[in-house]
Amino acid sequence: MPSVNLDDWVRPGPTAAQRRTDVWIGLAVAAVAVANLFITRHVRTVDPADVAPLPEQVAWVLALTLPLTLRRAYPDVVAVFIGAAFIAGQVRGLQEQQVTIGALFAAIYALGAWGRNRDRARVLRLVIIGAMFVWLVVGYLFLSDQIGGPAQKASVAFNWFVVNSAFFAFGYLMGDAAWQHVRRSHDLEEQAAELRATQELAAERAVLGERVRIARELHDVVAHHVSVMGIQASACRRALDKDPARARTALTAIEEGARTAVDELRRMLGALRATSASTDDVVPNAGVDRLEEITDRAREAGLTVRYAVYGDPVPLPESLSQAAYRIVQEAVTNTLKHAHARVLDVRVRYLSGELELDVTDDGRGGSSSAGGMGLVGMRERVAVHDGALEHGPHPDGGYRVRARFPYPAGVAR
Repeated sequence: MPSVNLDDWVRPGPTAAQRRTDVWIGLAVAAVAVANLFITRHVRTVDPADVAPLPEQVAWVLALTLPLTLRRAYPDVVAVFIGAAFIAGQVRGLQEQQVTIGALFAAIYALGAWGRNRDRARVLRLVIIGAMFVWLVVGYLFLSDQIGGPAQKASVAFNWFVVNSAFFAFGYLMGDAAWQHVRRSHDLEEQAAELRATQELAAERAVLGERVRIARELHDVVAHHVSVMGIQASACRRALDKDPARARTALTAIEEGARTAVDELRRMLGALRATSASTDDVVPNAGVDRLEEITDRAREAGLTVRYAVYGDPVPLPESLSQAAYRIVQEAVTNTLKHAHARVLDVRVRYLSGELELDVTDDGRGGSSSAGGMGLVGMRERVAVHDGALEHGPHPDGGYRVRARFPYPAGVAR
């Protein structure tokens, strides 16, 4: 899932529930402001010539408060309208101050928190605040003669300019902070969604990798033992009447092969049922130290087998040792099934920096080069350990499979 460039991010508009909430808040603020207007007119003694008539004052109060019903839907328009109405109401002598100045603060805050165009929101807020200070300066100069001595003038100046500076700065910064909070929350949600997608993809890959590994194990176990059993059964059928002793030997080999195949399948099924162990952990018996058993079974199947180990054996990781065992097992299985060979040559070489497995037969090797599941499994095993695999007709006839595995770090020679 692609991440969003936060410099271009636009905050979504208010939800339907938020719009309804704004309507009720705007109506409630308007009602409180009108009530406060009547209270103010009742408790204060003013010259009617200095203030607007009551109906006009009610209209100004409503003009300053009712737009709050749209403060999140249209923050730009609402802030400009309330700012202009506030100055105009002051010019006309609006008596209500407490609630209407709160409405101005809410409009500036909403523009900072909900303005979709950040540059425009910033400029409009600065213009509104600047206009308010121009109005304060004009009012101060207009009333300076009526204020009194220097102490009174200083007190009024502090109250008008310093307090109002803090008031407008607070509204400006709080709006920006609210917008930044929503932006960071959106970023966290995007990152969480990306993380969930990555985790799901990793889980799918892990499941696929496990299925491929299990498929390789099943193929190697079943194909090898069943192939040997098939050849032994064929030999038993041919020797049953002419050479009963040889037939009994073949039957014994079939029985042992079937038992071995069942044991390995049972261990694999146990691994599939386990929750804390892998197949490799449950089937630790397949390794390079048991390669001679594979050649013995091939010899029992009627092949002339040459098996040799060159170099000084070194301790190998269990996974690499098992991979080497399975590759030799698959190469021998292909020889038994497809090659119609008479001679099989298996060589294990411990070279400087790598383990080499070389399996050669004198058969035709047709199907073994066709890219079946066995060769796919061999390629996958070699690739896991950063090795190399060669397979194909041998220059002297027959078919050859050669695999090289580099020694992992820490293996001494």
